[in-house]
Amino acid sequence: MIVLALDTCLDACSVAVLDGAAVRAQASHPMGRGHQEAIAPLAQAVMGQAGLAFSEIERIGVTIGPGSFTGLRVGLAFAKGLGAALSIPVVGVGTLAALAEPLGRGLVFSVIDARRGQVYLQAFSEGRPLMAPDALEVPTAAARVAELSGGREAVLVGSGAALLADLMPGARIVDAPACDPTAVARLAAAQASPAAPRPLYLRAPDARLPGGAPGPDMA
Repeated sequence: MIVLALDTCLDACSVAVLDGAAVRAQASHPMGRGHQEAIAPLAQAVMGQAGLAFSEIERIGVTIGPGSFTGLRVGLAFAKGLGAALSIPVVGVGTLAALAEPLGRGLVFSVIDARRGQVYLQAFSEGRPLMAPDALEVPTAAARVAELSGGREAVLVGSGAALLADLMPGARIVDAPACDPTAVARLAAAQASPAAPRPLYLRAPDARLPGGAPGPDMA
Protein backbone atom coordinates (compact mmCIF):
# COMPACT_ATOMS: atom_id res chain seq x y z
CA MET A 1 0.00 0.00 0.00
CA ILE A 2 1.28 3.46 -0.91
CA VAL A 3 0.55 5.97 1.86
CA LEU A 4 1.05 9.71 1.81
CA ALA A 5 1.47 11.06 5.35
CA LEU A 6 1.06 14.68 6.42
CA ASP A 7 1.78 16.46 9.71
CA THR A 8 1.10 20.14 10.37
CA CYS A 9 -0.01 19.92 14.02
CA LEU A 10 3.23 20.80 15.80
CA ASP A 11 6.40 22.77 15.04
CA ALA A 12 7.05 21.44 11.55
CA CYS A 13 5.44 20.85 8.19
CA SER A 14 6.19 17.23 7.31
CA VAL A 15 5.38 14.82 4.49
CA ALA A 16 6.37 11.20 3.83
CA VAL A 17 5.54 8.52 1.28
CA LEU A 18 5.51 4.90 2.43
CA ASP A 19 5.37 2.03 -0.06
CA GLY A 20 4.71 -1.09 1.98
CA ALA A 21 7.52 -1.11 4.53
CA ALA A 22 9.79 1.09 2.40
CA VAL A 23 10.06 4.85 2.82
CA ARG A 24 10.09 6.28 -0.72
CA ALA A 25 10.67 9.89 0.34
CA GLN A 26 10.21 12.26 3.25
CA ALA A 27 10.82 15.88 4.24
CA SER A 28 10.24 17.95 7.35
CA HIS A 29 10.58 21.73 7.57
CA PRO A 30 10.62 23.23 11.09
CA MET A 31 8.04 26.00 11.45
CA GLY A 32 5.60 27.30 14.01
CA ARG A 33 3.46 29.14 11.47
CA GLY A 34 2.94 29.14 7.72
CA HIS A 35 1.84 25.52 7.29
CA GLN A 36 -0.97 26.55 4.95
CA GLU A 37 1.46 27.96 2.39
CA ALA A 38 3.99 25.15 2.81
CA ILE A 39 2.00 21.92 2.78
CA ALA A 40 0.97 21.69 -0.90
CA PRO A 41 4.42 22.52 -2.39
CA LEU A 42 6.09 20.18 0.10
CA ALA A 43 3.71 17.32 -0.75
CA GLN A 44 4.36 17.86 -4.45
CA ALA A 45 8.13 17.90 -3.90
CA VAL A 46 8.10 14.71 -1.82
CA MET A 47 5.93 12.91 -4.37
CA GLY A 48 8.44 13.96 -7.03
CA GLN A 49 11.32 12.59 -4.94
CA ALA A 50 9.38 9.34 -4.52
CA GLY A 51 8.96 9.09 -8.29
CA LEU A 52 5.21 8.65 -7.95
CA ALA A 53 2.12 10.33 -9.33
CA PHE A 54 -0.59 11.43 -6.91
CA SER A 55 -2.92 8.98 -8.66
CA GLU A 56 -0.78 6.11 -7.28
CA ILE A 57 -1.50 6.99 -3.64
CA GLU A 58 -3.82 4.48 -1.99
CA ARG A 59 -4.30 6.11 1.41
CA ILE A 60 -3.58 9.43 3.11
CA GLY A 61 -2.60 9.69 6.77
CA VAL A 62 -2.86 13.02 8.57
CA THR A 63 -2.26 14.08 12.16
CA ILE A 64 -5.40 15.22 13.98
CA GLY A 65 -3.98 16.65 17.20
CA PRO A 66 -3.55 17.57 19.89
CA GLY A 67 -1.46 20.48 18.71
CA SER A 68 -1.96 23.83 17.07
CA PHE A 69 -5.62 24.63 16.31
CA THR A 70 -4.60 26.32 13.06
CA GLY A 71 -2.04 23.71 12.06
CA LEU A 72 -4.28 20.68 12.52
CA ARG A 73 -7.09 22.32 10.53
CA VAL A 74 -4.64 23.08 7.69
CA GLY A 75 -3.50 19.46 7.51
CA LEU A 76 -7.01 18.04 7.73
CA ALA A 77 -8.38 20.38 5.07
CA PHE A 78 -5.56 19.56 2.66
CA ALA A 79 -5.78 15.82 3.31
CA LYS A 80 -9.56 15.70 2.93
CA GLY A 81 -9.47 17.76 -0.26
CA LEU A 82 -6.78 15.57 -1.79
CA GLY A 83 -8.53 12.40 -0.66
CA ALA A 84 -11.79 13.53 -2.23
CA ALA A 85 -10.04 14.42 -5.48
CA LEU A 86 -8.33 11.01 -5.63
CA SER A 87 -11.30 9.04 -4.19
CA ILE A 88 -9.09 7.38 -1.58
CA PRO A 89 -9.48 7.03 2.22
CA VAL A 90 -8.04 9.62 4.60
CA VAL A 91 -6.96 8.30 8.00
CA GLY A 92 -6.47 10.34 11.17
CA VAL A 93 -3.44 9.73 13.40
CA GLY A 94 -3.00 11.24 16.87
CA THR A 95 0.16 13.28 17.38
CA LEU A 96 0.87 11.60 20.73
CA ALA A 97 0.70 8.16 19.11
CA ALA A 98 2.95 9.32 16.26
CA LEU A 99 5.55 10.66 18.74
CA ALA A 100 5.66 7.32 20.54
CA GLU A 101 5.70 5.04 17.47
CA PRO A 102 9.41 5.33 16.51
CA LEU A 103 10.47 4.37 20.04
CA GLY A 104 9.08 0.86 19.62
CA ARG A 105 8.40 -1.36 22.59
CA GLY A 106 8.64 -0.61 26.28
CA LEU A 107 6.93 2.10 28.31
CA VAL A 108 6.63 5.43 26.48
CA PHE A 109 4.96 8.66 27.58
CA SER A 110 4.26 11.19 24.82
CA VAL A 111 4.19 14.70 26.26
CA ILE A 112 3.41 17.92 24.34
CA ASP A 113 3.85 21.33 25.96
CA ALA A 114 0.31 22.76 25.93
CA ARG A 115 1.36 26.02 27.62
CA ARG A 116 -0.44 27.62 30.57
CA GLY A 117 1.27 25.11 32.86
CA GLN A 118 -0.31 22.15 31.12
CA VAL A 119 0.82 19.26 28.94
CA TYR A 120 -0.94 16.84 26.63
CA LEU A 121 -0.14 13.33 27.77
CA GLN A 122 -0.65 9.78 26.56
CA ALA A 123 1.02 6.59 27.78
CA PHE A 124 1.93 3.54 25.69
CA SER A 125 3.22 0.10 26.65
CA GLU A 126 4.48 -2.29 24.00
CA GLY A 127 2.99 0.03 21.38
CA ARG A 128 -0.51 0.00 22.89
CA PRO A 129 -2.16 2.97 24.62
CA LEU A 130 -2.60 2.77 28.39
CA MET A 131 -4.79 5.88 28.51
CA ALA A 132 -6.65 8.26 26.24
CA PRO A 133 -4.95 11.53 25.33
CA ASP A 134 -5.48 14.07 28.11
CA ALA A 135 -4.70 17.71 28.96
CA LEU A 136 -3.24 17.88 32.47
CA GLU A 137 -1.51 20.30 34.81
CA VAL A 138 2.21 19.48 34.97
CA PRO A 139 2.14 18.10 38.58
CA THR A 140 -0.92 15.99 37.75
CA ALA A 141 0.79 14.66 34.63
CA ALA A 142 3.90 13.77 36.67
CA ALA A 143 1.72 11.88 39.17
CA ARG A 144 -0.02 10.04 36.30
CA VAL A 145 3.35 9.05 34.81
CA ALA A 146 4.61 7.83 38.18
CA GLU A 147 1.41 5.83 38.74
CA LEU A 148 1.48 4.16 35.33
CA SER A 149 5.21 3.48 35.30
CA GLY A 150 5.22 1.75 38.68
CA GLY A 151 8.97 2.21 38.93
CA ARG A 152 9.67 0.70 35.50
CA GLU A 153 12.07 2.28 33.04
CA ALA A 154 10.24 4.86 30.98
CA VAL A 155 10.81 7.18 28.04
CA LEU A 156 9.40 10.70 27.89
CA VAL A 157 9.12 12.02 24.33
CA GLY A 158 7.91 15.33 22.91
CA SER A 159 8.13 19.07 23.46
CA GLY A 160 6.77 18.71 27.01
CA ALA A 161 9.11 15.91 28.10
CA ALA A 162 11.56 18.34 29.72
CA LEU A 163 8.74 19.75 31.87
CA LEU A 164 8.43 16.37 33.59
CA ALA A 165 12.13 15.47 33.61
CA ASP A 166 12.88 16.87 37.09
CA LEU A 167 9.80 15.16 38.50
CA MET A 168 10.69 11.82 36.87
CA PRO A 169 14.35 11.10 37.70
CA GLY A 170 15.71 8.17 35.76
CA ALA A 171 13.40 8.58 32.77
CA ARG A 172 15.02 8.84 29.34
CA ILE A 173 14.16 12.13 27.65
CA VAL A 174 13.68 12.34 23.88
CA ASP A 175 13.23 15.89 22.59
CA ALA A 176 10.88 15.76 19.58
CA PRO A 177 9.31 19.09 18.58
CA ALA A 178 7.27 17.42 15.84
CA CYS A 179 6.13 14.02 14.59
CA ASP A 180 8.17 11.81 12.30
CA PRO A 181 6.02 11.67 9.14
CA THR A 182 7.10 8.09 8.47
CA ALA A 183 5.59 7.15 11.85
CA VAL A 184 2.35 8.84 10.77
CA ALA A 185 2.44 6.80 7.56
CA ARG A 186 3.02 3.50 9.38
CA LEU A 187 0.19 4.15 11.83
CA ALA A 188 -2.13 5.15 8.99
CA ALA A 189 -1.26 2.03 7.00
CA ALA A 190 -1.89 -0.18 10.04
CA GLN A 191 -5.52 0.91 10.49
CA ALA A 192 -7.69 -1.95 9.29
CA SER A 193 -10.99 -0.06 9.12
CA PRO A 194 -10.14 3.60 8.66
CA ALA A 195 -12.81 6.09 9.70
CA ALA A 196 -13.09 9.68 8.49
CA PRO A 197 -10.60 11.79 10.48
CA ARG A 198 -11.87 14.29 13.04
CA PRO A 199 -9.79 16.88 14.91
CA LEU A 200 -8.81 15.96 18.45
CA TYR A 201 -9.42 19.00 20.66
CA LEU A 202 -8.53 18.50 24.32
CA ARG A 203 -9.31 22.05 25.45
CA ALA A 204 -10.60 25.40 24.21
CA PRO A 205 -8.16 27.77 22.48
CA ASP A 206 -6.04 30.14 24.58
CA ALA A 207 -6.10 33.15 22.31
CA ARG A 208 -8.98 35.56 21.99
CA LEU A 209 -9.85 37.59 18.92
CA PRO A 210 -11.17 41.17 19.16
CA GLY A 211 -14.58 41.06 20.81
CA GLY A 212 -13.67 38.04 22.96
CA ALA A 213 -14.14 35.29 20.36
CA PRO A 214 -11.69 32.35 20.65
CA GLY A 215 -8.68 32.52 18.36
CA PRO A 216 -6.29 29.82 17.14
CA ASP A 217 -3.86 28.28 19.60
CA MET A 218 -3.05 24.89 21.05
CA ALA A 219 -5.79 22.26 20.70
